[in-house]
Amino acid sequence: MLVWLAIIGAWGIDRVLKVLVQINFMPGETVKVIPKVFHLTYVLNPGAAFGLMAGRTWIFVVTAVLVLGGVIYGQFRIPREEWITRLAIGMIGGGAMGNLYDRLTIGRVVDYLDFQIWPYVFNFADSMIVIGVGLLMLAIYREEKAQGKSSPEVPEK
Repeated sequence: MLVWLAIIGAWGIDRVLKVLVQINFMPGETVKVIPKVFHLTYVLNPGAAFGLMAGRTWIFVVTAVLVLGGVIYGQFRIPREEWITRLAIGMIGGGAMGNLYDRLTIGRVVDYLDFQIWPYVFNFADSMIVIGVGLLMLAIYREEKAQGKSSPEVPEK
């Protein structure tokens, strides 16, 4: 259930935020929230993260469908006690679904979070994917540490 709640929650919040941006901004428009730190900037991204591979929408659609398939499969395989892993894959699935929705409906992804410390604009779905991957890495680390595999084994010579 946690996986589905995370997927629906991440996708729902992402949709609401993107609709608000699309209604209230023109593409390219910026509003300074914290000058020189954080702006809201409406960008239509035709590529992946950082605008990479622009125009290759089909690759991102296929990737998102595969990720969602993996999340659904994992949802049935991961024990309920592993709630961090379940939350993580739900966040990844919700983020993938948010950007997939944009690609299928408008052919590009709506980005709007513009931290001035770097030149890239991103969205809530991207954040869910990154945080979900981070949580997944934490869960894997904790599992390996619990099994006594905290460092890779180096064969003796």
